[in-house]
Amino acid sequence: MQQFGTFLKHYIRKYPLSILCFVCVWVLSLTPFFPETPLDNVAFIDKWTHLVMYGGSCLVLWIEYHRSHSKPNYRRLMLWAWLMPSLMSGLLELLQTYCTSTRSGEWLDFLANTTGVTLAAIIGLCLHRAIPCRDDG
Repeated sequence: MQQFGTFLKHYIRKYPLSILCFVCVWVLSLTPFFPETPLDNVAFIDKWTHLVMYGGSCLVLWIEYHRSHSKPNYRRLMLWAWLMPSLMSGLLELLQTYCTSTRSGEWLDFLANTTGVTLAAIIGLCLHRAIPCRDDG
């Protein structure tokens, strides 16, 4: 159990904003009610919201990774900063469909989520190439 505590502290210290962003994604995705806003009249506002929510969260993850590592591990990055958020988005869409009575999962929401994740990955890769990682020396 102590090893898990050490593991958890390590990731909370390295990725505090990413963890906060993904907790917000979970809360917002499973919240049963949202009030109407003037933006409800904007075409595809729901899809834009999904794209920005996932893209922003994943971009924060890429930035925190870049900030805390001296040499990027692209295989690990693609797993944890692209594939896992994409799978999480699919899981949340299924949870909305089958585990809530006021939310519904949609394929277009899933597509918007993965588009946001992919855009964040592209920006993150460009960031890693443009800005040298910190030097551990």
